[in-house]
Parts: sequence; C-alpha cells; structure tokens
Amino acid sequence: MKIFFVSLGCDKNLVDSEEMLALLEKRGYSFTDDETQADVIIINTCCFINDAKEESVQTILEMSEYKKENCKALIVTGCMAQRYKQEILDEVPEVDMVLGTTAYDKIVEAIDEALAGSRKVETESLNTLPKTGAGRVLTTGGHYAYLKIAEGCNKCCTYCIIPKVRGRYRSVPMEELIAQAKDLADKGVKELILVAQETTVYGVDLYGKKSLHLLVRELCKISGLRWIRLLYCYPEEIYDELIETVRDEEKVCHYLDLPIQHASDAVLKRMGRRTTQADLKEIIAKIRKEIPDIVLRTTLIAGFPGETQEQHEETMAFIDELEFDRLGVFTYSQEEDTPAAVMPDQIDEETKLTWREELMELQQEIAFDKAQDREGSIVTAMVEGKVADENAYVARTYGDAPNVDGLLFIQTAEELNSGDFARVRITGSAEYDLIGELAD
Repeated sequence: MKIFFVSLGCDKNLVDSEEMLALLEKRGYSFTDDETQADVIIINTCCFINDAKEESVQTILEMSEYKKENCKALIVTGCMAQRYKQEILDEVPEVDMVLGTTAYDKIVEAIDEALAGSRKVETESLNTLPKTGAGRVLTTGGHYAYLKIAEGCNKCCTYCIIPKVRGRYRSVPMEELIAQAKDLADKGVKELILVAQETTVYGVDLYGKKSLHLLVRELCKISGLRWIRLLYCYPEEIYDELIETVRDEEKVCHYLDLPIQHASDAVLKRMGRRTTQADLKEIIAKIRKEIPDIVLRTTLIAGFPGETQEQHEETMAFIDELEFDRLGVFTYSQEEDTPAAVMPDQIDEETKLTWREELMELQQEIAFDKAQDREGSIVTAMVEGKVADENAYVARTYGDAPNVDGLLFIQTAEELNSGDFARVRITGSAEYDLIGELAD
C-alpha cells in the first residue's frame, strides 16, 4: 500500500513526521509523491498562528477529495489535531483518524483501525513523550537533520497556544539524544540542528539544572558531525557555560537564535516575556564580547494588542542599534484560548502589516550592509545542491540556518556534492544572499 504524507509547520513537527515515516517504512508501507495514487493520506498539521491554521484546514479539505478516488484512509495528526480533535472528526466526514501530538507513535495502529472501518480520536497525556524506536526517514536531503531535544513549553507567553497543544516542558533523556545523533551521523548527517520550543532550559526537569552545554559537548564527540547549530534559545535563559561551549567547541556554529519578540518593556510585559530591553542589551553585549564572530538571529511580533506607534518606534530604534545579523517579523495572530486574544486595543491588520514592513525594510538595510562587509573574506560553506543549467552551486555558511536565512552561491565548473564542505571567497552579494568562488 502507498502512503502520501504531508508535513506542515515547523522543524519540530518535521521530526515527528520523520519518526512516523520510519514506523511506516518498518511496517512495509511504500511512499508516493502523487496523492492521486495514495491508498493512505496522512497530514501532520500546525496551528501556531492563523496562517498555519488556514494552511492546515485547506490541506485537510483538499486531501479529503481523494477519498472519492483511490484513498482508503485519511489521517490527521499534529498540533491542529490535538487542538481541534473532535471538530475535525465532526466537520470533515472523510477524516478517519485523528492523532494528538503525543500519540503519533500509534500511526501504524491508526492506519490498521481506519482500514478496518474505525473512525475516532486517539490522544495520550501531554505529560508523555512518544516512543517510536524506529529511527527517522530523513526528508532534509540527508546532509543535515534536526534533533528535537525536548517537547512542550513552560513559558506560557500570552500570545502562544503551544503549552495547550504540546504540554509542559519535557526534556528527552541525554542518552536517547546521543543515540539518535550517532544514528543520524551514521546515515551521513554532517550538520545537526538542535530544536525545541525552547532549547536553553534543556535538562532542568531531568537533571535539576540547565544541561544544554553538557549535551552539546557529548554531541561534539560524535565522529562524522561537522556542525552543531542551536535554535530557539530564549535570551533570559542564556548562561555562562553555554556561551563558553559555543565559543570553545570547534563543531558548534557561532550562531544563536534568540527570539526576543519586541523591545518595548510595556509590550514585553503584556506578552508575558521575562526580559526587559535593558536585559536584552546586556545579554547580547555579553555574547558578542565572548564570541566576536557570533551570528545572531531573532524574531519579532508586530502589532501586539495595545502596542502604540511610540512602542513600535522603540523597537525600530532597538533594532537599528543592535543590528541583528538575521531577523524575521510576524504580524500578531489573535489565537483563541490565549490571554492576548481577549486583550483590549487589538491592532488592525493594515497597521500590523505597515509596522512589519517598516521593521523588515530596516533589517534589509542592516543585512545588506553586513553582506557587503563580507566581500573578500574566506568562509567555510556546506553545499546544498547545484543550480540548474548553471556552473553554480547553492551553499550555506555557519551563519545561515536552512530555510530561514540567506544562501551562498558558489560559481564554479568543478563538481561538488550536497553535504560537501568548501572554502569560499566572497566576491559579492545580492540582497540577503552572498556570491563567491572556490578559494582553494
């Protein structure tokens, strides 16, 4: 039987999808990229913001049409499945099974039950961690992979639904992560990207203290891995041992993702964030002092309830002063069942989009200037693939996480393979991307 699998949302969701694919492969299922030929369709959904929710709904409705053709079972998993489990079953009669965020390890049984005529919701306690034991089917090309080190979140920011659909913070035991990483390295993975709703408090629940630095040091011992990258590091949880580990371990990319969301103290307080603007400046200054070539990425929310023009301009000034290397901006999404959704003074969509555009225009100036400053330098880059019909390859530097940051285009007639590392001389830039040639 053939399975068509759709994975929506974030890289953490992608890890769940890859684990489900491994379970299905172990059972003997084959996969197809043609939904019209699928016996079973599985959709791993997202509902973090309204756009993601709409994409999930549209995908479910689109895939439900194939139940009129070859498809014998339609299964919905992931965050939207957890949040709207009964509504999905009630309102989309073509859906056979709905699996919650901690029940995806039951995917094989869910298919069996659906094919036998069952139609139901399957959930587990949000205090558990699914145990698949089947490894992963990598969908990232094989030279890089995500390692999800924890599930859930304890922060409970007022705009965020994640604690309700993913549960409280649960760290994956270190020995399990090391075993996963060794398996990924054996499969050819050279870059390991550590992800969680928040990576910086890894281990507190298991070991009584922040242990991300200890995990990273163990991962650095694994042969085959060349780069280890850290995402989703909450700024208030950055600690000295972690900074020292990023600085001193050769395999750790000098790159940190610090989601700050805003720079106005008043907005940060309403968001339920645990930093002030002064805190952020102090943390960033410390990181840059200890690791001068660090690349810092952040994200912002534009148009949070009650935000004023002055508070928006305060964030603009902060970004202009701090000059992040990488920055993304989301417009505020009014998510039901969150405290922010019922706050007064909701901002109209036009204002949100205007503020987002102004922040991105400012960041473009910063990013373009930084790119031009790199001309003439020599960097190590990982090759991602060839540009069709050109003597050029797409690559990434240590300062570029996949799918969210810029690219480096290497102009060469030499043959390179995905996953190769090359020394590249930067010869120019084009907006967020760099252009270069082989240095050796």
